[in-house]
Amino acid sequence: MANAAEDFSQFGISKEEKDKLVGEVIRYMLFKTYHNSGCPIKREELTQIVTKNYHQRNLPTFVINEAKDELSKVFGYEMKELQRAHPSSKAQTRLSQQSGADSKSYTLTSQLPPNVYEKYVVDEKTAHLSGFTFVIISIVHLAGGKIPEENLWSQLRRMGLDENEGSHPVLGNVKQALELLVQQRYLQKDKVNGPEGSTVYYELAERALDAPMSDRVKEHISQIVQDNTSVGAA
Repeated sequence: MANAAEDFSQFGISKEEKDKLVGEVIRYMLFKTYHNSGCPIKREELTQIVTKNYHQRNLPTFVINEAKDELSKVFGYEMKELQRAHPSSKAQTRLSQQSGADSKSYTLTSQLPPNVYEKYVVDEKTAHLSGFTFVIISIVHLAGGKIPEENLWSQLRRMGLDENEGSHPVLGNVKQALELLVQQRYLQKDKVNGPEGSTVYYELAERALDAPMSDRVKEHISQIVQDNTSVGAA
């Protein structure tokens, strides 16, 4: 940060105090991301790390920005602020998973090339969850970005995944695995009230709409279409 020394002087704390705060934010991001299965971390939680003992205006923003720089330079992670997606339907009651969600939150994304990340970082024990995530996002994408809950489960049943399955050999509780995608902000879940009652919809959320993920899904679907066309032509 070019003006770090100049910007830092306004807060009246030592470099050691500032570095300690930055380190605490970094540790919080790393450990909570790991223990909470990659769920977004609210900005309010990071701000409280700073305001617990310091009350200088704009200090939390300065510390968070410093933590972003360090996470990128030292750990190879992008600390990305999520731009919260809005549901496409205006006439709905948001479900409890999102009712108290903070408008600003962060996730950590590796800056390594995909092939390097898959070879050296991906844990084989959790790789199936990434595959499940990719499949779900692809199904919702093909449905136009939004799909009724029953239609989604209908597609999953064709793959041998049932909402009542509590001990799947790979995913465990399948319904909980799907709900985790809501908590991780790959999906958002909305209840739309209509004349015949309410319908629950799953819709792509900000992490699924992020360019890298969205581009991978489109590329994968395009490849499947090309392969099927080639087989049909043969």
